[in-house]
Amino acid sequence: MSINKVILVGNVGKDPEVRYLDNGVAVANFTLATSETYTAKSGERVTNTEWHNIVAWRGLAEVAEKYIKKGKLLYIEGKIKTRSYDDKDGVKKYMTEIYADLMQMLGRKDDETNSSSSDYEKPANQDTPTQAPDFDANDGGDDLPF
Repeated sequence: MSINKVILVGNVGKDPEVRYLDNGVAVANFTLATSETYTAKSGERVTNTEWHNIVAWRGLAEVAEKYIKKGKLLYIEGKIKTRSYDDKDGVKKYMTEIYADLMQMLGRKDDETNSSSSDYEKPANQDTPTQAPDFDANDGGDDLPF
């Protein structure tokens, strides 16, 4: 048995780029930044930011196109996929992406614009829970870097 599941909570790095395939299927691509902060042995606070390439298909892509904007705090569940391609010089390149299965916007309701509040309450995938897990994003834990 094996499991490929990732959960991310971070800020959107750029507005989603959405395209529609010939068969009408929507696909959205955007970046998500996750950061962790810890105290180094020197006492200095250190923040490391990791950038994730997010891919959303079909209905999730349409939701992303309509509601997701740069800077928004987002909860994502999905799976990791790595693909390869040849660049213009024929060099094989690899790209790791997160294929989203669930997206939930986080943050205050009064920060949201251009939508009704009920649209944000609906989960992108009806087979999954409607609420993100309960956690404190500012919890520094034990200040370990891992």
